[in-house]
Amino acid sequence: MISFSGNSTLKLVHKYGACSQLFDGGPINHTQVLLEDMARVKWIQSKVSNSVSGTSDSKESTVNLPASYGPSGSSYVVTIGLGTPTTDLTLLFDTGSAYLDPIQAQPIFDPSQSSTYANISCPAPSCTQLSSTTGNPPSCGGSTCFYGAIYGDKSFSGGFFATETLTLTPTDVITNFEFGCGENNHDTVGGYAGLLGLGRDPISIIEQSATQYGQYFSYCLPRSTSSTGYLTFGISVGGNPLSIPSTVFSNAGTIIDSGTTYTYLPPTAYNALRSAFQQAMANYKSAPPFSSLDTCYDFSGVGTVTFPVITFSFSGPINVDLDVSGTFYVVSASQVCLAFVPNSADTDVGVYGNIQQRTFEVVYDVLGGQIGFGAQGCS
Repeated sequence: MISFSGNSTLKLVHKYGACSQLFDGGPINHTQVLLEDMARVKWIQSKVSNSVSGTSDSKESTVNLPASYGPSGSSYVVTIGLGTPTTDLTLLFDTGSAYLDPIQAQPIFDPSQSSTYANISCPAPSCTQLSSTTGNPPSCGGSTCFYGAIYGDKSFSGGFFATETLTLTPTDVITNFEFGCGENNHDTVGGYAGLLGLGRDPISIIEQSATQYGQYFSYCLPRSTSSTGYLTFGISVGGNPLSIPSTVFSNAGTIIDSGTTYTYLPPTAYNALRSAFQQAMANYKSAPPFSSLDTCYDFSGVGTVTFPVITFSFSGPINVDLDVSGTFYVVSASQVCLAFVPNSADTDVGVYGNIQQRTFEVVYDVLGGQIGFGAQGCS
């Protein structure tokens, strides 16, 4: 569920889940999920590093990422309507992106069939702002504004920057909504029809709907794939705070991202978390690591599993107690892994992923610069 100012609500489902229009009936490819996730985190860290150093984001294409995976991770999708008459599009819901970008997928959005579609001209102020959103300056074809966005794995989208009628629900319609209409795309994250960006940018849906919803939105990620539904912090395991210097988190910073699956921690913090968790789980049989998930257990034949509650303490203060769905990633009954991954270095930005956000209503007050977590938000 995504809610804009508590008024307009969109159904939010896991892209691999049975409730998704993209579900093909097959099992989740856990290796693909992990590789996509690692690629996305490297892409995010590259963007943050370039931003801090003043390097142009257009150089992201030189980052060495797996070519077969894009910045999607194990993500969640929503369905919106675009155009008049409305074409229903299933889009990746992403707090790490800033704009709406239909790409070439099924169904294809055909602007020639909509009576409310219009291209944006090059002199328009919104066209000149595209550089801050896509990392690339806009180009002009006659008087028409064109956008181009390049991701770290060399996937890209380019096309017309345009306005259209966006339908969130039958009673929530945004006219003259600015978006990217992709015509030339190399898409490594196929299936859904584009991105719905909720990032902080002048052309994000949050800014464009400010008069309706006051730059306020919340979401709740379902517990499982078959359901609907600068930060500093400390970590506790089983009620015992870990001894982690506060500078470990504050130096590199941490972001909250709906599109990243696992939580990526500075190695100093991760090592302390892993050690405490392993001590508390010493009575259970260990299982081999699953790629970067190095703390795994064999729960096959085990009736009830008792595990220590992991608590993240954000400045505020806000204490977030993770339940089983926010603690483990289940590859199989014989390989259930702690859903955290260490970064390469303490200087890499941390990412608080969507597994740890499950079941909570995550509330963003963009105008006030605040964020909150509500337990059992999907109830």
